[in-house]
Amino acid sequence: MLSSFRKQDKKDEESSTSGNPYKNLEKASVLQEARTFNETPVNTRKCIQILTKIIYMINQPEMGEQLGQTEATETFFAMTKLFQSKDMMLRRMIYLSIKEMSTVANDVIIVTSSLTRDMTGKEDSHRGPAIRALCKITDASMMQSVERYMKQAIVDKLASVASAALTSSVHLMRHGPEVVKRWVNEVQEAVNNDNIMVQYHALGLLYQIRRSDKHAIRKLILKFSKAGLRSPFAYCFLIRTAANLINEEGEGTDSPMYDFIDSCLRHKNEMVIYEAASTIVSLKCVTPKELSSAVNVLQLFISSPKPVLRYAAVRTLNKVAIQYPAAVTACNVDLETLITDSNRSIATLAITTLLKTGNEAGVDRLMKQISSFLSEISDQFKTVVVDAIKSLCQKFPRKHTVLMTFLANMLREEGGYEYKKAIVNTIISIVEENPEAKEAGLAHLCEFIEDCEHTSLATRILHLLGREGPRTTTPAKYIRYIYNRVILENAPVRAAAVSALAKFGAASEELLPNILVLLQRTTLDQDDEVRDRATFYYQLLKHNDKPLNSAYILNSMNVSISSLERLLHRYTMESTTKPFDVRSVPVEAVPVEQPKANISIVSGVSPGGSESKKAREDTFSEQLSVIPEFAHLGPIFKSSLPVDLSESEVEYVVRCIKHVFSHYIVFQFDINNTLNDQLLEKVTVQMDGSAEGFEVVHYTPCQVIKCNDTGSTYTLVKLPDDSSAVTGALACTMKYTVKDCDPATGEPDDEEGYADEFVLEDVEVSVSDHVQKVLKPNWSASWEEIGAENELEDTYTLPIPTLEECVKKIISYMGMQPCERSDKVPDGKASHALYLAGVYRGGHDVLVRAKMALGGTSSDPGAQAITMQLTIRSTDESAVQVIASAVE
Repeated sequence: MLSSFRKQDKKDEESSTSGNPYKNLEKASVLQEARTFNETPVNTRKCIQILTKIIYMINQPEMGEQLGQTEATETFFAMTKLFQSKDMMLRRMIYLSIKEMSTVANDVIIVTSSLTRDMTGKEDSHRGPAIRALCKITDASMMQSVERYMKQAIVDKLASVASAALTSSVHLMRHGPEVVKRWVNEVQEAVNNDNIMVQYHALGLLYQIRRSDKHAIRKLILKFSKAGLRSPFAYCFLIRTAANLINEEGEGTDSPMYDFIDSCLRHKNEMVIYEAASTIVSLKCVTPKELSSAVNVLQLFISSPKPVLRYAAVRTLNKVAIQYPAAVTACNVDLETLITDSNRSIATLAITTLLKTGNEAGVDRLMKQISSFLSEISDQFKTVVVDAIKSLCQKFPRKHTVLMTFLANMLREEGGYEYKKAIVNTIISIVEENPEAKEAGLAHLCEFIEDCEHTSLATRILHLLGREGPRTTTPAKYIRYIYNRVILENAPVRAAAVSALAKFGAASEELLPNILVLLQRTTLDQDDEVRDRATFYYQLLKHNDKPLNSAYILNSMNVSISSLERLLHRYTMESTTKPFDVRSVPVEAVPVEQPKANISIVSGVSPGGSESKKAREDTFSEQLSVIPEFAHLGPIFKSSLPVDLSESEVEYVVRCIKHVFSHYIVFQFDINNTLNDQLLEKVTVQMDGSAEGFEVVHYTPCQVIKCNDTGSTYTLVKLPDDSSAVTGALACTMKYTVKDCDPATGEPDDEEGYADEFVLEDVEVSVSDHVQKVLKPNWSASWEEIGAENELEDTYTLPIPTLEECVKKIISYMGMQPCERSDKVPDGKASHALYLAGVYRGGHDVLVRAKMALGGTSSDPGAQAITMQLTIRSTDESAVQVIASAVE
C-alpha cells in the first residue's frame, strides 16, 4: 500500500514538472522579485529567471497579468543596473528584455549610451544583440545619432555584427527611410561579403531601399544574377523578386526576368533549384509546354535520398496537378514508388497526385494500392485522400461504382468526426453531380446512418434522402431506414426524419397513406419539436393539396432569418392592424462559391474567405439606416458586388455598389483619393438617367475625403413608373471641391479651394439587379404551384455555338439560380433544358424553363446557332415582362 502511494506521488511530481512553470505567475510577486536587480553583487542566475518571467508576462496578455506603464518603467530602470554584470547569458537577457519592454515602459532611451558602448566595444558576443536592441528603441529623432555607428557595423568584418546591422536597418526603414538610403554604398559593399547570411541580408536591405523604383529593382536582379553570389538564400530572394515583377508587369516567358529564373534550374545548390522550379510552376504567364523544364527537375528530386527534397518535389507536383494534370503524367512511374515511402506525408501526397493525374484504366489498381496504405495514416491524411477521390470521380464519372464502394468501406472503419464528414460530403457531392450514382450513393448513406454516432451527419443525410429519395425508381425502400431513426435516435435526428418522411408523402401519392400512418404515430413523441413537426405535416398532407405541399414541405421559405427577426420585432413594436407581409423580408440568396486557390494540400488550411453575406447585408443596412433620407425605403432587397467606374491608375479610384429597394435604388460610390497633396470636400456623384425613366431624388455628399483615404457618397434614384422598363445606363460625374494640401502634414493650404469634376463610366442597371437567386429543391412542384396565370412563352434563335455557353449566358443575363443540376450539360447532347428560380424585386417568385437545341438559323452562314423556347412564370405580371427582356 505504501509503495503504491509513493508511485502516485512520483507521478504527480513528474506531471507537475513537465507542465509550464510560468503558467500561474502573479504580477505582484514578479515585481517584488524584481527588487533583486538592486542588490550588490548581482545574483546572475536569479536575475535571469526574473527577466524570463517578465518577458513571459509581456508576451502572454491572455494571462490577465499585464504590466502597467508605471510598473514597467520602474522595473526597466531597476533592470538597467544589471549592466554592471559581465555575465554573457545575463547580458543577452538584458538585450532581449529591452526590446520587449520598449513598447510598454517610458524613457527607455536612457540605455542608449550603454548599448552604444556595447555595440562599439571589444566583446564580440555583445555587439550584435546590442545593435538589435538599440535599433528597437531608436525613433526618427535619434536616427542621426546612430547613423555613424550603423554604417561602420554594416561593413564590419564580423559576420554576426554585419547581419545584425543589416536586419535592424530594414526595421529602421519604417522610421527614417531617407537616412537609411544614405547607407547604400556600405550596403553594396556588404553584398560582396563572403558570409552567405550577410550577403542575403544586404541584398534584402538593398531591395527595401529601391523597392519603389521597379526599373532599379530590375537592374538589381540583372546585376547580381551575373555576379555569381555565394549565398543560396540571396539567389532564392532574387528569384522571388523576379517572379513578383513578372506577375505585376504582366511579362511573358521571353523576358530577362524569366530567363534568370530558368537559368537557376541549373544551379549547383538544391535549394536554389527547387525555388526556381516551384516559382516557374506558379507564374501566371507559364503554359503547360513551358512547365516541362521545372517538372523534369522535380521528377529528379522525387528519387532523391533526402526526405525533404522528396516531400518538396511531390508537394509542388501535387499543386501543378490541380491545374495541369497532363504535365505531371510523365512522373507517374516515379510517384508510384513513393506510395510505400516511410514518410507518410510523402506517401499521401504521392497518392493524391496520382489520383489527379492517373487515367481511367488505372483507377482500379490505384484503389487497391490505397487500400493497403490507408490503415497506416492518420485521419488528417485520410481526409486529403478523400478530397482527391472526389476530384477523381468528377474527372471519371463512369468509375463512380468503384470509387463509391471504396468510400463506403472507408465510412465503416474507425475515424473521427472530420474524417467521416469529409467522406459523407464527398458521397453527397457525387450523388448531386452524377445522376447515375444517385441510388448507389443513397444506399451507402442509408447503411451508414444505421450506426452513425454524429447527429449533424445523420440529419444531413436524412435531409438528402428527403430531397433525392422520392425521385428514385423505388422510393419506398428508403422509408424503413428513415422511420428507424424516428424510433431509435435522439430528438434532433427524429425531427429530421419526420421532415424527410413528409417529403416522401408530398411527392408520391402511392406512399401518402403509409406516410400518414407513420406521422400519426409520431404525434405522440415525447419531444416538442418532433411532435409539432409530425402534427403539422400530418394535417398538411391529409388535404393532399399540391400547391400547399410545394410551399410548406417540398420548397421552404427563402428568407433571411436575421432580417425576418429584425422586421418581426419592429412589427410587434408598432401599433398597426395591417398584417405582416413576408414578401417585405429580404431573400436569403444562394451563397456564391469562392474559387479555391493556394490551398495547403496537407494541412487542409484554406485561405481566409470573404465576408459572409449575412454580415455584408447587416453592414449595408446599418450604414443606410443612419441617413434620414433613406428611412422610408424599407429593407434592402439586394446589394450588388462592387463595380469599378474608373481605372485603378488614376488619381480617384471609384467603385459603385447598387442597393436595390422595392421602388428605389441607392447607388453607393466608394471613392479612394490616391493623391497625397489634395483634400476633397462636398463630394457627390451626379447621375443622369432621365432618358431611361430614372429620376434622381437625393444626393448625400461625403463631406471630406482626406489624402490617401476613402469616403462614400450616395445617390438616391427612383425607378421608372413603367414597372416593365427598369434597365438602362446612367451617366455619372463626380463633383467636388479641391483643396491643395501639404503632403507632410495633410493640412490644406487654401481655406476655400476650387470646384472641379471627374467624369466616370456609366452605371448599368440590368435585369439581374432586380432578381435575387433562390434555390428550389423541388423545382417541378414550384412550377405547378405558381401556375400558368402569369406565363409568357416565346422562341428565340441565339448566335451561340455551344449549349454550355448558352446556359452560362442565360444564367448571367437573368441573374437566377439553376435548379436540379440543370446548369450541367451532359456530353454529346444536342438538346438541354435549363430550370431557373429567383425572386423579383418586391418578393415575387419567378421561374424560368429554357429548352435549348442545336441547329438554329444564324445570320452568319458559317456560324452555329441555338434555338431556345423560353417559358417564364411568376406571381407578378410585370416580373414576367422584365425577365423576358433580358434575352431580347
